[in-house]
This record gives sequence, structure tokens and C-alpha cells, in this order.
Amino acid sequence: MSIDHAHADDLAALRGAFETIPHEPPLGWSALHACEKKMGVQLPEPYRTFVAEICNGCKDGPPESGLLPLGTLPSDWGDDGSRRILTTPFPLEEAWFWATEPEPSSGSAVFQEDVYDHGSVVLGTDGCGMYWHLVVTGDSRGHIWMISEAGAVPFGEQFGYTTAHSGFAGWVKHWVQGKEWYDAA
Repeated sequence: MSIDHAHADDLAALRGAFETIPHEPPLGWSALHACEKKMGVQLPEPYRTFVAEICNGCKDGPPESGLLPLGTLPSDWGDDGSRRILTTPFPLEEAWFWATEPEPSSGSAVFQEDVYDHGSVVLGTDGCGMYWHLVVTGDSRGHIWMISEAGAVPFGEQFGYTTAHSGFAGWVKHWVQGKEWYDAA
């Protein structure tokens, strides 16, 4: 497997970020491949390599309640997760504040449940119904989203809410620097 320079830099940063934090052991490649087969998706890099080689969850951030092991849900999720379908594309490409906007600006029929349950793995929670997702299927693949009672917001400087790079590595690097999640809003 050929790794480009940016990917290698991201993995080095991820290894450094979790070097001194107590964490769960990585899954290893065989177990990761079995999980991906069961889920029906291949995880985006560098999260894929991170789970296989570096860490599969930790109690000390990110997010505030810790990084969940692959395929698990926070204790406050509310249901058993049986409605989650990772092979169905994540339905959003831009923020949607359902507390104030009855439907996304794209005009397509999207339901809040689809945003929570389709095309993403849950990375963890900041409490109070705020969940961090990594999109694994759809146009937003590889991006991190915060989904809460108020709506869904993408994470990354190109979306205008933060100064951090998008994707899993950018999200972790931002956390390591101790910055507020949405520091450009």
C-alpha cells in the first residue's frame, strides 16, 4: 500500500497525539477488514489506518467523553442503533439547522433520522445530545460532522465554522491544540 506524504504526516500526527494518552489497543488489519465487511463500507483514511494500527477508542478525548471504539454508540444514543445503515449515503453536504430551517437548502427530502443514522460512524459525544460523526458514504465522505438537537454542522475550515483542516486528522490536531471546536464562528 502506497502512502502519500500528506497521509504519512497525518498518521505521524495521530500517533503523536495518542502516544501518551491511555487508549484501547488498535484492532489490527484482519479485525478491521472483518468490521468493514460486516458494515459494508471501507473506512476513509487516515481513520482506517488509525483504528487498525494506532488506537480503537480512548476515554480521554476527543471528544469530551472520549473516542468510541469502532462500531459502538454512546450510552446516551437513545436506541439500539439498529436503524443505522452505513451503506446508505450520508444525506448532507452543507450545514442544516433543523431548529430554524424546516429542510436543507438543497431542497431534497432529508429527514433528521437519516442524518443521524445513514452513512457515518459515530466517533463520540460532547454530551447533551451532541455527537461527532465521520462520514463513510456519500459526497461528504471523510468529513467530520457535529450532529445535535439543533442541527448538523460540518467540521473544517472550508465550511467556515473553524480554522481547522477537515477530516479525522484535522479534527484530532485541532483537539490536541486545545482549540474550541468551532473557533471561526
